[in-house]
Amino acid sequence: MRIYNNIPRSDYTPERIEELKADEVFVFGSNLAGMHGGGAAYTAFRKFGAVMGCGVGLRGQSYAIPTMQGGVETIKPYVDGFISFAKSHPGLFFYVTRIGCGIAGFRDEEIAPLFEEAAGVENICLPKSFTKRAAD
Repeated sequence: MRIYNNIPRSDYTPERIEELKADEVFVFGSNLAGMHGGGAAYTAFRKFGAVMGCGVGLRGQSYAIPTMQGGVETIKPYVDGFISFAKSHPGLFFYVTRIGCGIAGFRDEEIAPLFEEAAGVENICLPKSFTKRAAD
């Protein structure tokens, strides 16, 4: 457990997120068209304010990172943009799901390196499989 903004938080993103505190954001993999029909994207749409037709950025308590437009190298600029956004919004706490590792078909070890810079950001919570501790 860690404390952020005086609230206890998980050390790693939980496998299933059904509800969020007022300052928490669900970070999910999307497609550029913003068609949130399955997986975490559908959860983001159904529960956390993701908007159909918006495949990038913050909407409600969700943040979309496109993962369906090509290889890992096409995802990196969006991850970098997300990390910058999170750093500039310290009033929010971001739970990153295993973006790209469901419908998009990538493996955790392909996506995890994109989030290396996020590991030291206090208001970003990563899945354990995206961290160096995953090998432990």
